[in-house]
Amino acid sequence: MLRNSPFVQLYLARLREFIRQPARIFWVYGFPMLLAIVLGFAFQSRPPAPVAVDVVEGPGLERVRSAVAAHNDRLKSTAATAAGAATAIILDVHPEADALNRLRTGRTPVVVTPGEGSAVTYRYDPTRPESAAARGAIDDVLQRAAGRVDPIASNDVLVTEPGSRYIDFLIPGLIGLNAMGGGLWGVGFFLVNLRIGKLLKCYVATPMPRRDFLGAILASRMTFLLPDLGVLLLLGVLAFHMPIRGSLALVILLDVVGALAFAGLGLLIASRAATTETVSGLMNLVMLPMWLLSGVFFSSERFPAVVQPIIQALPLTQLVGGLRLVLLEGAGLGRFEVWRALAILTAWAVGTFWLALRLFKWT
Repeated sequence: MLRNSPFVQLYLARLREFIRQPARIFWVYGFPMLLAIVLGFAFQSRPPAPVAVDVVEGPGLERVRSAVAAHNDRLKSTAATAAGAATAIILDVHPEADALNRLRTGRTPVVVTPGEGSAVTYRYDPTRPESAAARGAIDDVLQRAAGRVDPIASNDVLVTEPGSRYIDFLIPGLIGLNAMGGGLWGVGFFLVNLRIGKLLKCYVATPMPRRDFLGAILASRMTFLLPDLGVLLLLGVLAFHMPIRGSLALVILLDVVGALAFAGLGLLIASRAATTETVSGLMNLVMLPMWLLSGVFFSSERFPAVVQPIIQALPLTQLVGGLRLVLLEGAGLGRFEVWRALAILTAWAVGTFWLALRLFKWT
């Protein structure tokens, strides 16, 4: 009986179509893994990189050199290195014209010009974070060499345990990003391609119930979703020792509800679009704000308070935030933020499906 079911046959057709196209397999499973691996190794725990600064040739050059050499020698001691209180400094000596040209072209973060006596001039772009950091590092070394004594002793404690690193922050973001991409492109783009090829018109002419057609698309999307979730979680745990402090069942629930919300968005976008250019533009219009605002690669709290209500209403914000709460903080269903994430995602899923089904055009 099931063998003759339109739902089952359409579902199997979607699976076969996916498996027979290696490019889709790469973008659904391979690309998120590659992105996580590259960013994970790029931001893995390691000693701070040395700070490179340019120094202008002049009468005070030896004073700067001796201060930096003494600073670097102190860092070689076990106590100073373990404290992580400072980083090594590398000096590049150039004539003034060359140094300023390197600064203008972005090849150095700061130019140090020693003057007579203990005077020194720093040239740098204050809008570049690395320039401000380099200026602060070299100035601290020179001030200490000139006899400055800090009134307060300080120590740095480096936080590098699993759960607090950038890769732990990133994996839930990639899970949410993949759920969004799969829902929008896997549903919306697929339907528009069928409309362009006049296949939707053929489907609607058959005795197949429309609910079976749309249900098979959603079921296949859920089938692709769970392996993707498992791949990224396994990568985080095995390669980067990411903790899973909450319930896996709750993680799956959040991912499924989020995927339904994005599938509804994909269906809504594809409800009237008749060309690939139109649907691509609409999808990018929907996805780009969430890429930037929803906290995938950096915290959404960096944006001003006036736009926070809009950011918190976005489905990707709630999915990523909910996943981080469960995975990294061990939050459960007793946490208000988890319920809020599920409620907002459910509202997006129900609202977009309802609106899309009213607007959907089969021809």
